[in-house]
Amino acid sequence: MKILVVDDEKDVQVLFEQRFRKEIRSGEMEFMFAFSGEEALQFMQSNEHEAVLILSDINMPGMSGLELLKHIKEKYEAPPPVVMMITAYGDADNYNQAMKLGADDFLTKPLDFTVLKEKLKTNLV
Repeated sequence: MKILVVDDEKDVQVLFEQRFRKEIRSGEMEFMFAFSGEEALQFMQSNEHEAVLILSDINMPGMSGLELLKHIKEKYEAPPPVVMMITAYGDADNYNQAMKLGADDFLTKPLDFTVLKEKLKTNLV
């Protein structure tokens, strides 16, 4: 499974590579990283349908994760990638807006990687 992680915090790449070391080594999961909504859209355009699952932070400078979600759900219809939103703010407004825009799941920071792994494995099936 190819997963695109979108977050303006660059240290997120090292964190994911550490937490998913076994899955990356076995080839079960492959992670790509974009550090802005704009960079994620560029990746999606040049690698169409490569990322089957997108994990996106909501609060980023420039294009927010919610704006990115809207673009993805409008442009990539068949098959649409699964999009999980991640935020440090677990407030109802962000949750409701993300779900209204078509998010498949909503996670809060700090990420519980045990829960995330289970969710990702569920999406592998």
